[in-house]
Amino acid sequence: SPDGPLHVTARHGVVLAAGGFPRDIPRRGELFPRTPGGRDHWTLAPATADGTGIRLGESAGGHVRTGASAGAWCPVSLVPYRNGRVGTFPHIMDRAKPGSIGVVSTGRRFVNEANGYYDYVTALFEAAPEGEPVQAWQIADARFVRRFPLGMAKPRPVPLFPYVRSGYLTKARTLGELARRCGIDEQGLIDTVQRFNTAARAGVDPEFGRGSTPFNRYGGDPSSHPNPSLAPLERGPFYAVRILPGSFGTFAGLDTDARSRVLDDARHPIAGLYAVGADQANVMGGHYPAGGVNIGPALTFGFLAGRELARAEVEATR
Repeated sequence: SPDGPLHVTARHGVVLAAGGFPRDIPRRGELFPRTPGGRDHWTLAPATADGTGIRLGESAGGHVRTGASAGAWCPVSLVPYRNGRVGTFPHIMDRAKPGSIGVVSTGRRFVNEANGYYDYVTALFEAAPEGEPVQAWQIADARFVRRFPLGMAKPRPVPLFPYVRSGYLTKARTLGELARRCGIDEQGLIDTVQRFNTAARAGVDPEFGRGSTPFNRYGGDPSSHPNPSLAPLERGPFYAVRILPGSFGTFAGLDTDARSRVLDDARHPIAGLYAVGADQANVMGGHYPAGGVNIGPALTFGFLAGRELARAEVEATR
């Protein structure tokens, strides 16, 4: 409070719902993969999601449960604005469009780009060479950028020049020149694109199976034949946008029971303390089976916590 400490007494309980810890740099450094300084990560969450709720729960005897993954990953790119601010753009659908691929510094692909955003970043953690920053480049040709967005860059009729001028996009006449400008292995990228193009013309991706699932094809372009997910990269100039690991939020959180009650180290409920949303360890156990795995549990366990407190209110008035 601006006037000093404010003491609030809760009659029936406290619900922690402060947004998890995607902005808590020390805890990110402990729980996120390949973040040696804790700052090697770019989240889409607001600055207020700084882990306060989880720390409060720990101070009352709760503990953090991680599961298979601490974060709800999403590939992002950094957008420089003319006022000096840097934005964070989530790559949701552009990766699935035909005529673009993702590569690491070796020039090699590392994932089925048309799969989910969580899968893209998980694969990137594994594929980025040790000793290098965890980063990738989404590569596209001139035909792609006329028809589809490449990250923040918009297709025709929006001009691409401002994105190139700001450094958001790298542009080059040839793939070799593009590789040199990005710091990608030149021959590795050329070989990768040649292999990809040969298979894409036949509508297949032997390396990663892109376009083999309804989800992949849904994210593609139905006018691209024989596979909506695949098209060769063959018409210069070529473009690249740098991709970094990011997240929508966190999966790790306070351990709770099925009634949203925070558990102590012995897995006993702490009287009157509840955690929901991203302050609660996600019920999916750190997996990402589909979109909404942050929102669905937040709604469900928020309802359960509310019902518990309503029940306590009724019992107190009897």
